[in-house]
Amino acid sequence: MKLSRCLLVLGVAVAGALLPVRTLSAADTVSPIPSDPAARIAVLRAEIAAHDERYFRAAAPVIDDAAYDALRRDLAALETAHPDLAARVPPLAPFGDDRTGAAPTHRHPTPLLSLEKSYDYDALRAFCVRTAAAPGVGEPAWVIEPKFDGLAVNLVYVGGRLERALTRGDGTVGDDITAAVRALPGVPADLPAVPGIALPAQLEVRGEIYVPWADFVRVNADRETAGAARFVHPRQLAVGTVRQRDPAEVARRGLRLVCFGVGTVAPADALPGSLRLRLAQLAAWGLPVPPRSWTAATADEVADAVAAVGRARRDFPFPTDGAVIKVDDLARQRALGSSESAPRWALAFKFPPDRVATVLLAITVQVGRTGALTPVAEFAPVKLGGATVTRATLHNREDLARRDLRIGDTVWVEKAGDVIPAVAGVDFSKRPGHAVPFVFPRACPECRTATEERAADAGPRCPNDQCPAQQRRRLEHFVSPAAVNIPGFGPALVAALVASGHAVRVPELYRLQAQDLAALPRVGPETAARLLTALETSRRAELWRWLYGLGLPQVGETRAKEWARRHRSLAALADAWPEHALLFRELAAAGVRPTPPPESAGPLAGQVVVLTGALPTLTRTEAAAAIEAAGGAVASTVTRATTLVVAGEGTGAKLEAARRLGVAVIGETELRRRLRGP
Repeated sequence: MKLSRCLLVLGVAVAGALLPVRTLSAADTVSPIPSDPAARIAVLRAEIAAHDERYFRAAAPVIDDAAYDALRRDLAALETAHPDLAARVPPLAPFGDDRTGAAPTHRHPTPLLSLEKSYDYDALRAFCVRTAAAPGVGEPAWVIEPKFDGLAVNLVYVGGRLERALTRGDGTVGDDITAAVRALPGVPADLPAVPGIALPAQLEVRGEIYVPWADFVRVNADRETAGAARFVHPRQLAVGTVRQRDPAEVARRGLRLVCFGVGTVAPADALPGSLRLRLAQLAAWGLPVPPRSWTAATADEVADAVAAVGRARRDFPFPTDGAVIKVDDLARQRALGSSESAPRWALAFKFPPDRVATVLLAITVQVGRTGALTPVAEFAPVKLGGATVTRATLHNREDLARRDLRIGDTVWVEKAGDVIPAVAGVDFSKRPGHAVPFVFPRACPECRTATEERAADAGPRCPNDQCPAQQRRRLEHFVSPAAVNIPGFGPALVAALVASGHAVRVPELYRLQAQDLAALPRVGPETAARLLTALETSRRAELWRWLYGLGLPQVGETRAKEWARRHRSLAALADAWPEHALLFRELAAAGVRPTPPPESAGPLAGQVVVLTGALPTLTRTEAAAAIEAAGGAVASTVTRATTLVVAGEGTGAKLEAARRLGVAVIGETELRRRLRGP
């Protein structure tokens, strides 16, 4: 990106001027920044610092990585050309700082650096050739891995025991996130003894905390049910969850760890001199490592392997935005050394997202089933990732204002994480003169009720429960495959049912007659009969699907399964949940008989178990699976229904709640004994 195409993305004061707030991508063209080199250096440093703040601390970037790296390159070129000017102001840090100021900090035994990045294959090959030509290196063996998109973390084991886990921070000092990391599945608190492998006195393990796509979708669905704002990207979810410093949330939201490197090892010869063999050793200790890697011996083979990662990543269950290329031999790594910000023996290749330009035709506001108002970009149809797309959510009112999107703009559309269509930026050079900022409505666009805002909401909402848009969304959710799954009841049919008044609430679906359905547009007698059969089948759908499908406050899929295991029938739910008793009884009167979870005769049958803290050998996932296999139900919070708490190291509020309520507390040894039965 040319220097003349850069502009402040956030309002940053430079020499008394406040530059405009803009959302840019690598393809944006905007008006030039100051031509004076000193001013240009100051502007670029301020802009990069602002982007670092948004990416590393807020996990809410407003430009893509390519645009950010272009700013860094432009600044480096200016500072090289004008060293005297660059020396007049404090230097910019080589990369961002993710420390929040709200957590204890510790120093990394070995600095945790970033990676140099490449966006084209010519630069990738040039890196490989340049590395091979370095003194004492020769043609190295290369290892290529998927680049996970998450939060960098450094684990420190002392004598085989996890002493602490830190974020990258400024590369030298990071935030302590040990409690969160202990809650991650597959992270041993103590490295197990492995025949033929001695435990190092000290071991630094480098990795990434990420959220698998399935958990990202699940958490967002739960948040939508609760009326909370959705996360834009799995990385934002991972960072936000870790910063809550609540191990239970880490486990509930499905965060994971992958380990891909080693820092300090003492003694130095405690691990093999090959990166691949070191990862195999980490795996032997139970640490999660990349599920797949490639090897190469030449620059062309490296390029082929990176292309293979690009093809395979569509099927990866985790978010990845590129490939990481590393020299396998540690002696060669040491010969190559590191710069101030990155090792010279590794490179991150970033895959360009599928991106196309189109014209923003309209900005509409969609009303969700909880009444939340969400802006949606409507644009001229474009092909993206093999599909035709015409719209993309803008998440909330603040996102719309930050992007400064206007009807008539030429926008860049891409698939976020290759999954969800998203507006990536605006080509401000093509903005028409008549374009004006979008004004968010003060009334519901469907029922015209005045909107309201509450502290817990992400923006304005329609408070009218009888709003037709909310009625449609609630029924659409209920009949969807993720919930009760009633074939044939698509959005068009649901809209017709609501508009005609035949069914605006779930119980009314089960009072429909053949003549009611046949009277709807494009529904004849045969279709009506199939729809009634589908409704009849759904009366026996799994109980948790009913609970999730009803869209009750704070009940996502996880809690729905928990309540279904605990109460097992509509009648029991009516007794346990008085505020919804009328709804449950109405459904029962309509002949709804949901299928309860299978009974278990296991040794923990009837037990409601809560896990807290890090157990000595079992991960939280392993312990939960064992409890459920033994007939118990695993709950996330301690209530009066809890019968047992299994406590490990690092317990807190849950243990206090158990003691206050008189709930039995046991450790892992006793849990294993009870799992075996009498």
